[in-house]
Amino acid sequence: MKLDILAFGAHPDDVELGCGATIAKEVSLGKKVGIIDLTRGELGTRGSAEIRDVEATNAAKILGVSVRENLGFADGFFINDKNHQLEIIKMIRKYKPKVVFCNAIEDRHIDHGKGSKLVSDACFLSGLMKIETNLDGESQEKWRPKQVYHYIQWKNIEPDFVLDVSGFIDKKIASVLAYKTQFYDPNSKEPETPITSKNFIDSINYRARDLGRLVGVECAEGFTTERYVAAENLDKLI
Repeated sequence: MKLDILAFGAHPDDVELGCGATIAKEVSLGKKVGIIDLTRGELGTRGSAEIRDVEATNAAKILGVSVRENLGFADGFFINDKNHQLEIIKMIRKYKPKVVFCNAIEDRHIDHGKGSKLVSDACFLSGLMKIETNLDGESQEKWRPKQVYHYIQWKNIEPDFVLDVSGFIDKKIASVLAYKTQFYDPNSKEPETPITSKNFIDSINYRARDLGRLVGVECAEGFTTERYVAAENLDKLI
């Protein structure tokens, strides 16, 4: 299956939090989108890897993505080396996306920055024909995504560009709340974490509205890039 967009996240829920509204919008426009989670989030304070698997499936259904896979890397301990790069290269060559989304280049959780660089490096290496990979017994052809964009997570990193996602924030929030064990629940008896407060859930809405305010739309999501952003002509700019 060839995808238009392939979104990577170090943990299940990273993609939803970082670019869930963008994915929902692109799906509504007829784009084929997939999600690859690097780990199962097994070190998370709340819930378990098995529960996160179910929650991730439910979130994917809400966003309407075509496929979701989990590479099963070690939460907290995966590294940017040849073995991990090759596993990601296999996914890039399998789905041949035009655009890749990945974690923030710097963030509170150490896996976010690591995952960001790992995926970015693999996107480049995937375009080298002398790197040979096989999937399900078949040799894969080289493929390099045209664009690699990094979504914004915990830290308020200055975006290189923002995308108008007006009308899609409710779907993003619904996909985030599909992770029932991870976020605000006043009845939960589990320990509190930085993402379990009501303020954190509220921040999804007010961050999007603030970015939207700055560019004259209702809501927006921000991204950083690895190259200059180019427009076909001035009519393509908001």
